[in-house]
Amino acid sequence: MKQMFVWIGALLVGAILGLLQIGWIGNVADFIATIYVRLFQLLAVPTIVLAVTTTLASLGKGQEAGRIFAHTITYTLLTTIVAAAVGLLLYVVIAPGSLPAEAISQQTIDGNETQLTYTDHLLSVIPNNVVKPFLEGNVLSLLLLAAAVGIALAQMPETAQKRTVVGFLQGLQEVLFTLIRGLILTLPIGIVAFAAQLSAQLSAGVVADSLGKYVAVVLGGNLIQFFVVLPLFLLLRGLNPIRTLGRMMPAVLMALFTKSSAATLPVTMETAEQRLGVKSKIARFVLPICTTINMNGCAAFILVTSLFVMQQGGVELTWTTMLTWLLISVVSAIGNAGVPMGCYFLTLSLMSGINAPIAVLGIILPIYTIIDMVETAVNVWSDSCVCAMTDHDLREVE
Repeated sequence: MKQMFVWIGALLVGAILGLLQIGWIGNVADFIATIYVRLFQLLAVPTIVLAVTTTLASLGKGQEAGRIFAHTITYTLLTTIVAAAVGLLLYVVIAPGSLPAEAISQQTIDGNETQLTYTDHLLSVIPNNVVKPFLEGNVLSLLLLAAAVGIALAQMPETAQKRTVVGFLQGLQEVLFTLIRGLILTLPIGIVAFAAQLSAQLSAGVVADSLGKYVAVVLGGNLIQFFVVLPLFLLLRGLNPIRTLGRMMPAVLMALFTKSSAATLPVTMETAEQRLGVKSKIARFVLPICTTINMNGCAAFILVTSLFVMQQGGVELTWTTMLTWLLISVVSAIGNAGVPMGCYFLTLSLMSGINAPIAVLGIILPIYTIIDMVETAVNVWSDSCVCAMTDHDLREVE
C-alpha cells in the first residue's frame, strides 16, 4: 500500500506539471521518460531470452512444458478473439460515420513502413545468425532461439557440463532481476515524467471531435475488455479479479506509461512472482510468450481501425466482411511487436495492401498516443490474467 500511494502521488505530481505547459518542464519530462523506456527495453531482451531458456531447461523431458504452453495458447486465443468481437459489436452499435473528403485528402503519411508483406514478416522471424535478433530486438526470433536452446538443454543428459551451463544462465537471470528491482525502486521519478507527458498532450487538445465515435469504439472496447471480459475469465477459473489486478497494478501502470508490453515485461514478471505469487517456472515461461502473441488491445484496434478506414474508402461493411476482418485482426495481432505504435504500423501495412485510403491513419495519428497507452495496459493485464489462470490450473493438477 505504501508503494501504491507513492506511485499515485507521483502520478498526480506529474499530471499537474504537465498541465502547467512550461517548456523546460516538458523537455525534462521527455528526457527522463525516454531514459526509463530505454532502460526497460535494455533489460527486456535478455529477460525474454533467459526466462524462456532456463524455464524450458528446468522443465526437463516431461509433459509439464507442453501443459503450460497449451494453457497459454488456449487462454491467449480466447481472450484475443473476445477482445476483437467486443470491438466489432461496439462498431456496429455506435456506427462511426464517414469523414469529410477534404479532411482525408489533406493528410499525408509516411508509407515506408508498409513495404514488408506479411510473408516477409514471417520470414524475418527465422534468424540467419545469432547476433542479429539481439541487435534488432526481434522478439519472435529471440523466442525461437531461446526455445531451441532451452529444449536442447532439457533433452541433454544430466551431466556436469549441462549443470554448469544452466547454472550460469540462471545466475545471469538473477543479476537481471536484481537490476530490475533496483530500477523499480526509482520508478516514481519515471511516473512523474510519464504523467507530465500525458497531461500535456491532453491539455493540448489531442482528441479531435470529428473522430469521437471512432475513439469511443476503440477505447470503449478496451475498457470493456479490461474491466468486464478479463475479470469474467478470472471468475470462471475461481480467481478474484480485484485481488489479481491489485497485485499486478505496478505492471499495468508501467504498461500505460511506456506504451510497450515488451519494455514492461521485466516489471510484469517481477510483479507476478513477488506480488501475485505465481510460480517462477510459469511466470518466466508464460509472460515472455504472452508479450509476443497475447495482444488483446492490438486485435481490437486493428479490427476497428481497418473497418473505419475501409468505410472511408467506400467499402460496404457486410457481416461477411466484418467477420473476415475479425479473423485477420486476431491472426495479425499474434506476433505483433510489443513496442510503441506496433499496432499502428501493422494496420497501416494491412490497409496499404488492399489499397484502402491510408490517409485516414494520418488523421488518427494525433490521438493514437492515448489509444496506444490504453491498449498496452489491456495487453499486459491480459498477460497477467493468462499467467494467473495457467498457474491456477496447473496447481489443481498437481
